Amino acid sequence: MLDADFFHRWMTTTAASVDREAARLTELDSAIGDADHGSNLQRGFAAVVAALAEEPPQTPGAVLMLAGRQLISTVGGASGPLYGTLLRRTGKALGEAPAVTAEELAQALGTGVAAVAQLGGAQAGDKTMLDALLPAAKALGSSFDAGRDAALEGALATVPLQARKGRASYLGERSIGHQDPGATSSALLIAALAETAAATGGDV
Repeated sequence: MLDADFFHRWMTTTAASVDREAARLTELDSAIGDADHGSNLQRGFAAVVAALAEEPPQTPGAVLMLAGRQLISTVGGASGPLYGTLLRRTGKALGEAPAVTAEELAQALGTGVAAVAQLGGAQAGDKTMLDALLPAAKALGSSFDAGRDAALEGALATVPLQARKGRASYLGERSIGHQDPGATSSALLIAALAETAAATGGDV
């Protein structure tokens, strides 16, 4: 079972990953976006870590809902609302249970991903964060490692795609040949989940 402490560690691990990869995320975003994806997420997840430390929530759902609120309020551009929606809706789907199973988390994440798709009006193949999140949510039903691998593969698969949503879509064919920064950061989020599970023996 995955308790609030597990979800707290997931967010902390994600923040550390974003710190390490911020320059790379911004470099990817400089090619097809506003060159601020790394710095924006870095600021957002730092705020998440600070808020969780100040008053640690007592349930998995509450951890994710607090994280989502922080991202919406501190991350600029489209990333804040999209990531915030992902975590808030996932947290809401988990409800008030003091602990959840890996399968329940996978199902809840699927709900969160669907909310992101609805908010952004995007689907698989549009060269967005969904290209990592959709396969990840599906694969998490097997294991956290499978979810991590599916997210990474999905992010890499955005390279040959032409963007059809978001800032990159304005570039048309010039967006081809670049890895999507949102899909890349989404893969970091799922990789941090697998890392947290491996460190705690929480894999399925």
